[in-house]
Amino acid sequence: MNAVQTFKLTKEFDSLVAVNGIDLEIKKGELFSLLGPNGAGKTTTIRMLCCLLKPTRGTASVLGHDVVRVPFAVKKLIGVSPQDTILSERLNCWENLALIGKVHGLSSNEVKGRSEELLETMGLMDRAKDQVRKFSGGMKRRLSIAMALVSDPQVLFLDEPTLGLDPQARRNIWEHMAGLKGKKTILLTTHYMEEADFLSERIGIIDEGRVVALGTPQELKTNLIEMRSMVVSTENLTAEVIADLQSKYSRLEMAKGRLKIYHKDLDFKGIVDYLHSRGVTVYSAALEQPTLEDVFIQITGKKLRD
Repeated sequence: MNAVQTFKLTKEFDSLVAVNGIDLEIKKGELFSLLGPNGAGKTTTIRMLCCLLKPTRGTASVLGHDVVRVPFAVKKLIGVSPQDTILSERLNCWENLALIGKVHGLSSNEVKGRSEELLETMGLMDRAKDQVRKFSGGMKRRLSIAMALVSDPQVLFLDEPTLGLDPQARRNIWEHMAGLKGKKTILLTTHYMEEADFLSERIGIIDEGRVVALGTPQELKTNLIEMRSMVVSTENLTAEVIADLQSKYSRLEMAKGRLKIYHKDLDFKGIVDYLHSRGVTVYSAALEQPTLEDVFIQITGKKLRD
């Protein structure tokens, strides 16, 4: 039995198709990411799986329980950290965790034991008695994840858990999420490519409500990339040389002395020799490994953050 399974899952809001026939199979203990831009349908998918939105068509189940027919059974098995954190700002960590523990029907002793463990795990014990309104964005996110875990759920839904955080705070959250791998089934939504690449065992790339690619990070980068790229650090790059390169190669990107060339078959030495022959100073040149950004561009024809 899969931990999460959907078949032709669809959600429409009047004429807007937010989620369009998604088929997913997420294994028990797997950390699976839905990667896509804002508005792609990630949050709507999470809300349907958490029994907060009724699908227009299709089916979805969590550990064999249908999200429409038996929502109460599903809710007992899941924990959710929503994109907009739901915290009581004037309460401290202990009080927020106790509040959510009561919602799940836990005893005071159960809440206390779980809270102590989670506050230690999330690095919040030193500030556990402080009001949440004094916390940084990263600390609030960590508390939100702890609240999602207080009932010891089998399946954890994390909707954009690092949205708006600085790089250091984001990395801190990643470390805590990585520690949960294998212990919980986790469905993570994100529009950060490096986050999906670092954490995920498998990724579903979602765009305009459809899953357009599915696989491990390495499978996506190896099997779906037709074009390769090289980066050249240059000086004296003229408009004439740029025009000539554009006529020969699939795509060029230029920024502050940095030239990136995309093409199916790249002649690394030939390109460097050509630039030298045209009087262009080449400080460095290197072939690049394909990224999830490259995968997304190839599949959708646009950048992830367009």
